[in-house]
Amino acid sequence: MDPECSQLLPALCAVLADPRQPVADDTCLEKLLDWFKTITKAGSSLLLLQENPCLVELLCHVLKPQDLSSRVLSFSLRLAGVFAAQEDCFQYLQGELLPRLFGEPGPLGGAAWTAPSVRSGWIQGLRSLAQHPSALHFLADCGAVDTIFSLQGDSSLFVASAAGQLLVHILGLSMQGLAEGHPSLQAGDWPVCAQKIVGHIEESLHSTAVPQITQALNVLTTTFGHCHDPWTQVLWVRLSPLVGSLLEKDPVPAAHSLVDLLLSVARSPGLSSSSCGLWETLAQTLNHLSPTQAGPLALGILKLQDCPQVLRAQAFVILLQPLACVLKATGQDPGPSDVLDSATGDSLTVDALLSSKAACVGLLCRTLAHLELLQPLPQRPCPWPQEPLLGAAVTLLQLCRGSASPASDVGRHLCALLLGCVRVQRAALDFLGTLSQETGPWKGRVGSFFMSVSGPQELVTEVFAVLLEYLRSPDSSPTVLKKAFQATFRWLLSSPKTPGCCDLEPHALLVLRELLPVLQKRLCSPCWEVRDSGLEFLTQMTRHWGGQAGFRHALLASEVPKLTEQLLRDPESYVRASAVTVMGQLSSQGLHVTPVSPEHPGGQQKSLLVELLHILSTDSEGFPRRAVMQVFTQWLRDHHADVAGDTEQFMARVLQVASQDLDWEVRAQGLELALVFLEQTLGQFHSHCPYAVTPPVAAPAGPLAQALQPLCRVRLFEFAFRALFDCDRPVAQKSCDLLLFLRAKTASSSGSLQESRSGPDVASVEAALQRWQAGDQGQPLGDLEPEVVLAVLRSVDLEGLRGALAEGSDHMEKSPQSLLQDMLATVGVLGENEADCY
Repeated sequence: MDPECSQLLPALCAVLADPRQPVADDTCLEKLLDWFKTITKAGSSLLLLQENPCLVELLCHVLKPQDLSSRVLSFSLRLAGVFAAQEDCFQYLQGELLPRLFGEPGPLGGAAWTAPSVRSGWIQGLRSLAQHPSALHFLADCGAVDTIFSLQGDSSLFVASAAGQLLVHILGLSMQGLAEGHPSLQAGDWPVCAQKIVGHIEESLHSTAVPQITQALNVLTTTFGHCHDPWTQVLWVRLSPLVGSLLEKDPVPAAHSLVDLLLSVARSPGLSSSSCGLWETLAQTLNHLSPTQAGPLALGILKLQDCPQVLRAQAFVILLQPLACVLKATGQDPGPSDVLDSATGDSLTVDALLSSKAACVGLLCRTLAHLELLQPLPQRPCPWPQEPLLGAAVTLLQLCRGSASPASDVGRHLCALLLGCVRVQRAALDFLGTLSQETGPWKGRVGSFFMSVSGPQELVTEVFAVLLEYLRSPDSSPTVLKKAFQATFRWLLSSPKTPGCCDLEPHALLVLRELLPVLQKRLCSPCWEVRDSGLEFLTQMTRHWGGQAGFRHALLASEVPKLTEQLLRDPESYVRASAVTVMGQLSSQGLHVTPVSPEHPGGQQKSLLVELLHILSTDSEGFPRRAVMQVFTQWLRDHHADVAGDTEQFMARVLQVASQDLDWEVRAQGLELALVFLEQTLGQFHSHCPYAVTPPVAAPAGPLAQALQPLCRVRLFEFAFRALFDCDRPVAQKSCDLLLFLRAKTASSSGSLQESRSGPDVASVEAALQRWQAGDQGQPLGDLEPEVVLAVLRSVDLEGLRGALAEGSDHMEKSPQSLLQDMLATVGVLGENEADCY
């Protein structure tokens, strides 16, 4: 510890021990505790206490009967645990202090124990000191383990969770030295703490109280998840009969925690490969749990890398049962898959589906979510029942719309429960989109996806039909419409293509022609979320097929481009931003034709460039302006015709507007635009790191000056230098990167330019930069010459500025000494101006 801190520490300890003094806030106490943790990790805790006896006095003082703040008491308990983590310091404190802090004579018997923060501090203190054998004896002797048992049911969830984790830690510490030496260790030979914890778990599993069973299962789940030593096999063999006995109860208690435990055991390398009856227990559990409870367990089993095939098949049947019931209720054949066929006759699943709307919706949404997670995994079941799953997803969407034809009373009841259910609609649309990624045997062949007469063609036609039905329906909610657009795009994207051709497949083009009138309608929706979703869908389609003849012809024959341009003036800023993005893409692809003005038949209306510049200059919201800057940057990269015609005029106008924008993201995007222009002007820079430059061949001074002239004419340097001292750090960092790139790019030849370091122009620019750094940015730099720019670049400490920008706002005063001074200053112990109030 620094001498300066040692001098301040006694006064701080006195303040903390005095209940009359205002208590430091939690942030300061956390920082103080972190500092002590750092010190004890680097050196001896015993030496620290011997050199600073005020720390021991603080720990002793908090035990006196007084009205001490619960925050200070909690801090002291945690601090004692940090010191006692080292065994020699533990022995030093064990005499009277530790038993009084963590035993019955301490906070346990006082009024302060009612505060959750004190109970949490007590647990965290024990967690810190439980690092060595001496601590285990202490825990067993002082009765702390029994207190931890009781805290598992604490009213504070944080305290209860920490208590369970502490039991796992103590159990693991107890068995630490025995794991390798006695792999066949019998439970009766275990250390005292371990026997006590295991005995408590056994007692809890025998209990009829569900909370106690839940606590025991949670402790075991964490134990098997973190400990993989041989003793865990002995523990499972001892406790698995008790865990299995829970399945004999109706209903199964703590089913969710039981599922978590069994999956944790199954993922444990030593247990999953041993003959301990795990797979049999999992199979029994699948049969005893309700359909709602069994779904997560079935998904977890199917995710396992090594699992018996019979168990995997059973889990997949369980997972598919709700959808199989839906297919059967609507009179559909589940298909040739034996898995779907064997899943249709479960009466429990039917009862769960029909019991109530909430139960039906919850079970179906969870099933769809589980299958959506399972579909992309390499260990998913094979063969994958793609066609029945597609049919089930389409049927669910039809049931929710009321367009299905139920073939039984069950089907009619399902239709009544699901009619208009937005939750199931969203889940089914997400799952339908996921199924578009399937690479089954009938999707991999060219044309077979749509051209097969008997198989997928009819089903895929139904998929697009139900998607169009949802997109057309006035009853579809905005979130459902958004997901319908997303699913439609994914299915269009997955349509097969002729080799060597990137255009849409003929059947998909037919769908697109039906889709564009629907999109036109949605772009005119009174709901802004719907208009925005339509623009997002158009953006995705244009990005993928904007250059394809079929898509271009269909789009230009519609009113979509015209409506999109009108949305540039939408009252909602999100919509305007999306319209800007789409119009930028349409223009880049040649899909935006400027219409002829009826008032001026011989001329044209203002171009899109002028329209976007107007938005950048006048829009009151930041989102559209940011979108404009992103479009302009992409146009410059792509050498867009509107930009390439007069690039310097374009850059000058955009940088002038962006420099005055109040939105820091607009200014930062302006610097990105400037960097693209810089690279194009000076030539591409091929190094991965913009500052690691290989020494190039020196270039003549003339070409360099000529190359820099366009940058000077568009006032790029004034924009960058002004941004260098921007009040928003990301803007200043980006400007610093740009100027460092430029300096590195011109380093080889700038020395041959004839500039005077002490010339009047250089001096005036440096003076202006100093005023800007001080906050006075009113005076412009004016026209700069290349020689002046290069001289200023070399005079400014860009590396130092970049380092300062990378540091935190409190980097100047965040030392331990500063922390102690601040805490003392809050109670007036220090004189005026002696604290670093960062």
